[in-house]
Amino acid sequence: MLAFSCKCRWFCPSCHQRKVQATAAHLVDHVLLPVPHRHFVLALPKLLRPLFQRHRGLLRRIATLAQKTITEALQLALNLPKGIPAFVLALHTYGEYLDFHPHVHALVADGLLDSDDTFQLAPEISDSVLSELFRNQVFKELLTLKLISPELVARMKTWKHTGFNVHSGQPVPAENRAEREQLCQYVLRNPFSVEKITLESPTDTIIYRSKLNPKINRNFEVFDPVDFLAIVSQHITDKGAQMVRYYGLYSNKMRGCARKASGTDGGAPWPKSSPPPPAKFPSRKWRDLIRQAWHTDPLECPVCQKEMRLIAVIDDSNVIEKILRHLNLWCGPAKFAPARPPPSADPPEQDPQFPIDSDPMPDYKNVITD
Repeated sequence: MLAFSCKCRWFCPSCHQRKVQATAAHLVDHVLLPVPHRHFVLALPKLLRPLFQRHRGLLRRIATLAQKTITEALQLALNLPKGIPAFVLALHTYGEYLDFHPHVHALVADGLLDSDDTFQLAPEISDSVLSELFRNQVFKELLTLKLISPELVARMKTWKHTGFNVHSGQPVPAENRAEREQLCQYVLRNPFSVEKITLESPTDTIIYRSKLNPKINRNFEVFDPVDFLAIVSQHITDKGAQMVRYYGLYSNKMRGCARKASGTDGGAPWPKSSPPPPAKFPSRKWRDLIRQAWHTDPLECPVCQKEMRLIAVIDDSNVIEKILRHLNLWCGPAKFAPARPPPSADPPEQDPQFPIDSDPMPDYKNVITD
């Protein structure tokens, strides 16, 4: 239970979970078309991951390259060079044990919208074909930016296992709302989970538990506290970075044009074969989100199991103290840390051994000692 939200760039597990619940419900109710959707995961080889870690600006290009790959594959499979796709992409930078592992999760409508506004379902697309297309897109982008050499590209193309991994899931039908919402939550999930973290004393080492990793043959990783903070902090997104992107029919422009054209509050253009969207979607209440996240009803009385109703909101400290004392729940007034004094206008005192105007990086090789 949090009184305030830290609003920390989709990073804090507590605040992020509420955003996951609300965004997933928004996608299912307002954005996703009533057609089957498929889940794709596109990952990079280990040799190229440090390149994206050093140049954080490259991360946003991964989503664009994944969008081009999926769009090209769907257009080739359906022979619709001008077919319009519809998908949501989420950029992840973390692996199973919090290592830097940039990859893209894509929630894709399983087909294209043709020129007659009819949705054409796509056939099964091989993961190897998607992997080849994605590899070519990444190599082309990195060569254009002159971040890798043509010799390295030629050598990587000779590998038996290229390292570019693409996984496609089974299509989720439109009528299965629960599975669609669960898939949206998985795509938008947080980098790490507090439930997986265990602090072992007296060594104060941190054990992070996850699924069994066949490469290391264990389901945990041991970290020093400082190392754990360092490996977690590398997944904090840059200020203003968009980790979730909408393309095709799900883009803001396409959905905005559709709303103006139809005069409804629907999302993307709806195919002719599907029913029209309702005039107004009901918003998800906080009660529904809490029930879905913690599997408990906040308005259910714990004594009689009947629904409670809101009578009043009390913000008077004296009244709150009186009620808590009556219920034997009063723990005394809240203790706050003393306020810090304002910064002094006087310059700080200088240490005679380390003056401020001295060289911050002295040449220790030229120091002569007795």
